[in-house]
Amino acid sequence: MPTIYQLKSRFQDILRPLCRHLATAGVTANQVTVGAALLSFLSGLAMLLLPGSSWPWLLLPLVLLVRMALNAIDGMLAREHGQKSKLGAILNELGDVVSDCFLYLPFAFLPFVSAELVTGLVLLAIVAEMTGVIAVQIGASRRYDGPMGKSDRAVLFGFLGVAVGLGVTMPVPFAALLGLACVLSAATIFNRARAALREAS
Repeated sequence: MPTIYQLKSRFQDILRPLCRHLATAGVTANQVTVGAALLSFLSGLAMLLLPGSSWPWLLLPLVLLVRMALNAIDGMLAREHGQKSKLGAILNELGDVVSDCFLYLPFAFLPFVSAELVTGLVLLAIVAEMTGVIAVQIGASRRYDGPMGKSDRAVLFGFLGVAVGLGVTMPVPFAALLGLACVLSAATIFNRARAALREAS
């Protein structure tokens, strides 16, 4: 199914000159991966500790965009500049899941947002990414099928972050969007598992 992840190749083309510059400067893929996780942690901490302040929420779309850029860059450094490693593969997968937790769970502490829906969506996101990784174990490629992949979640929470920053506190719209995202995440898990089994067979 369609997903924003399909735009990744164009995004990488834009970032490739910067990636070459970083490789020349001696920056490693693993350093970029850890940097993305650290950025996510600091942003999530700001949202958690400053719920009444608008700027951490308004900055969330920018943080998510930078995080996606760093994720693309670490992959290009690994593939195109000979920096692939087993540690890098572990950091890449764990970094994505941990960063999602850092950036999205603070929404659960807002009084007008359903903590159950936020937590459920984060758990479904973890299962979806695990399903994509498990595909490799059965002889398929790492699956990134949609409709609710990493990039799609980033767009959703970026939008919600701006809404919070602008003072929107209506529980029903938040619940509707989060509930829909949960349904789409469940569909993503099914799609990734089905595609992996089909590819492996």
